[in-house]
Amino acid sequence: MFYYLQRNLNWQQPDVTVYGKTGPIPRLQCFISDLNIEYGYSHSKQIVEPWDDVLLAMRKRLERHLNKPLNSLLVNYYRDGNDTMGWHSDDEIELGPEPTIVCISLGAERVLKLKQKATNKVTDLKLQSGSCLVMSGHSQRDYQHAIPKQTTLAHPRISLTYRFIEHIKQKQFS
Repeated sequence: MFYYLQRNLNWQQPDVTVYGKTGPIPRLQCFISDLNIEYGYSHSKQIVEPWDDVLLAMRKRLERHLNKPLNSLLVNYYRDGNDTMGWHSDDEIELGPEPTIVCISLGAERVLKLKQKATNKVTDLKLQSGSCLVMSGHSQRDYQHAIPKQTTLAHPRISLTYRFIEHIKQKQFS
């Protein structure tokens, strides 16, 4: 599945604005969703791609297993240990007050750092290929997470992050 996604997704590297600075994100991404759903963060908008049959089948299986609807997928491609994701919570208004984020890791093992907002206590989670991490309930309210640099890591990782966008933004067609 890793190599299939690596070759077949339309990878992008959008610019984001963080703390007033704009630049390309330190990884590649692909955003897939149902028709008319848009998603953005840090003043960026994702280019919306249609569902691939393989990823749609996985979505349906996750929906049945979790008994939760999922209508979008943000795929992150970390080319090596230099690609990262900074501290953040998936707390955009479109995700609702208690979003469920389902993260499936493929490829190289990476560390996900989980920081409790109230205490700043950090826990390291090793995400192995094939692992599934579900963040739900108050997790986005109470915690931040990050994928730090691991400069000695030469192998790539793909992270599939399924989610449900509650407040649908309709696409504006010209």
